[in-house]
Amino acid sequence: MSSRPTDSPRRTAYEILQRVDAGAFADVVLDTVLDRSKLDLRDRRLVTELVYGILRLLGRIDFVLAQFCNRPLHRLQPEVLWLLRLGAYQLLELDRIPAHAAVNSTVELARELQFDESAGLVNGVLRSLDRGQADIPWPPAEKIKPYLQHVCSQPVWLTKEIMRQLPNVEARALGESLATPPPLTVRVNSLKTNCEDFLTALAAAEHQAHPCSFASEAITVDWRSENPLPGDAEGWYQVQDEASILMAHLLDAHPGQRILDACAAPGGKTTHLAALTGNQADIIALDKYPRRVELIEQGAQRLGCSSIRSRQWDLTEPPDFLDVQSFDRVLLDAPCSGLGVLRRNPEGRWNKSPVNLKELAVLQRQILESVAPLVSPGGKLLYSVCTFSHIETDAIIDSFLEDHPEFELENLGESVPSDWADLFTNKGTLRSYPHRHGGMDAFFAARLQKRN
Repeated sequence: MSSRPTDSPRRTAYEILQRVDAGAFADVVLDTVLDRSKLDLRDRRLVTELVYGILRLLGRIDFVLAQFCNRPLHRLQPEVLWLLRLGAYQLLELDRIPAHAAVNSTVELARELQFDESAGLVNGVLRSLDRGQADIPWPPAEKIKPYLQHVCSQPVWLTKEIMRQLPNVEARALGESLATPPPLTVRVNSLKTNCEDFLTALAAAEHQAHPCSFASEAITVDWRSENPLPGDAEGWYQVQDEASILMAHLLDAHPGQRILDACAAPGGKTTHLAALTGNQADIIALDKYPRRVELIEQGAQRLGCSSIRSRQWDLTEPPDFLDVQSFDRVLLDAPCSGLGVLRRNPEGRWNKSPVNLKELAVLQRQILESVAPLVSPGGKLLYSVCTFSHIETDAIIDSFLEDHPEFELENLGESVPSDWADLFTNKGTLRSYPHRHGGMDAFFAARLQKRN
């Protein structure tokens, strides 16, 4: 994609959405395009809002468009459907953009892209939507399934998964939270600064922020000014959700220990472990892909983490260069469906299915089998995933413990501050949810100890 000075934020967003529809990752394409773009800060923020917002609320948008389009949406030319989604999102969700501007800019974009024959359809549908917004037949909140699908923008398979996990009221609350933008949370790097000083620096740069509820290093930025966040080049912080920040704490790592971060990239948890141990632990970080190993190394250098050694390795095979029973702590943040971070990777709800979850569960168990022998007697293994599906969480742990009596499940709630109690199940595993826990991502974690 070219980065022409004449490109509007709407055209840029449209082209990014086309690439995501073809299989690209939204965050990767967005970062690449904006890095090359000559758009100003305000337009960059609009592009980001349009891309993530449309992908997050695609189900809601299509439900609305179906009310005002006289053709079935699946019979429309795909490019024209994306134009309608672009205009509809602005009408439905962006109060700061006047309706006439949302409609006219979308029609002009249709003509610019040489969809002249469809410009009339785009104009007619969007104007009808604008006039008829008050009469949209939204499903009532009491009808959980259609509400989750059409209001909260969840595909049918995900709606069923949410309802399997939670009772109706909570299922609705989780669905609503997954349809909203995520908070911007950062981990203050204790190797370089502290929360009090960082909050002061944020305020001086005219940002509004507050400490999070659980992790002591976590700060949520509520509102960003046009100034950059302070200390980026100096390594004062790492963008990281509070739930992710909790994982290093739950591993219970200490200085002098040998620690393995099995699926480490991009390195947020790895560098947090280095900070928690004051660069006094021997930390090995593995990842399957060389480019992602580079990300770990770059992050470690930026944050001043000198105790990390990284290496490329595919853990579907046991790492033969590591001695068995040689690690005091092992963190396995396993590849997963990412259902708990759909706010951040919204295309995931549309390009996954229950089949993918089953395939991932096989992979998760395979990697768990590869790293378990590396835990020393008395050592601990933390299994974590940013998802809430049963097949990737409790089912993995239950089947593993059944096959490995040398490990026992620890109750995480007994080894953390008392005000963390709401994060844990009766079994002692962590289950965080955005609607319950201050907006943090949905994570699962279980800590296993190897018997002496």
